[in-house]
Amino acid sequence: MLGSGSWATALVKILTDSKVHVNWYVRDPEQAEKTSATSKNPNYLSEVRFKARRISVSSDLNEVVAKSQWLILAVPSAYLGSELKKITQPIHDKIIVSGVKGFIPESQLIVGEHLHQHYDLPWEQFIVIGGPSHAEEIALERLSYLTLASRNKENASQLRQLMRTSYLQIKVSNDVIGIEYAATLKNVYALASGIAHGLGYGDNFQSVLISNSTREMNRFIKKVSKSKRNINQSAYLGDLLVTAYSLFSRNRRFGNMIGRGYTVKGAQIEMSMVAEGYYASESAYKVSKSLGINTSIIDAVYGILYLKKSPKKMFLRLTKKLS
Repeated sequence: MLGSGSWATALVKILTDSKVHVNWYVRDPEQAEKTSATSKNPNYLSEVRFKARRISVSSDLNEVVAKSQWLILAVPSAYLGSELKKITQPIHDKIIVSGVKGFIPESQLIVGEHLHQHYDLPWEQFIVIGGPSHAEEIALERLSYLTLASRNKENASQLRQLMRTSYLQIKVSNDVIGIEYAATLKNVYALASGIAHGLGYGDNFQSVLISNSTREMNRFIKKVSKSKRNINQSAYLGDLLVTAYSLFSRNRRFGNMIGRGYTVKGAQIEMSMVAEGYYASESAYKVSKSLGINTSIIDAVYGILYLKKSPKKMFLRLTKKLS
């Protein structure tokens, strides 16, 4: 496991509850030491206690990589590129699982594309974990649903067995590109939902915003991957809905603060957590423009966050483009 935030911690819980031993890379040495000593992550989901014999925690990235045939990435996308560069040994022979929900800023690519192009990782050795799920509800063992997407059904089925717990329902899909893009774009739309809430828009508008977001996401994904898919399935629409509406959603919370008048820096400081939608909005905007995709909602979020345009004025214009 590479990563030490809420989602990484939830994934370690799932695997250890399924009686799997996890080599866990925690970048900060002090956090790694405390996690190893207490069998709890002191910074995230600290109520979750792991069985000590099922985790080996280290702040040495290459030690963890060397000991593991499977690598699960749960580092925020903004930092994943720099973390991967620290790995000094080949990773193209490993099975890599992405729990990351964003673009790699250095390449403007989603994780699977980045690994395939820059690390020669065969697509058959890559798996995406799709939602809908929140780390906080997994910590509480509330029934949650995940989708594992891979071009190698055997690998995805093996991972499903490794993640088998009483509080999870897991499906397997072959739509690797579509599900990874959906998991990334839904954070931008959840951020838009939060901005709308912060500006005082009500449920009537939210329903229109999310309906339009679903169609916009479908247009975007169709442009990058023409595989057959049903956008109304849980891995697409379901993940969008839970991220846009849940009180656990950090992207919605971040957007809500922006709508209420916070600066980007002020919202980041107060949250003390990464809102993936902030970084994803820039890459999604650039990709959409390069491919000629109509993305009014992504454009509005990008304008507010990166061009410092007025949220009130941008959403007033957006309301006239929605249907």
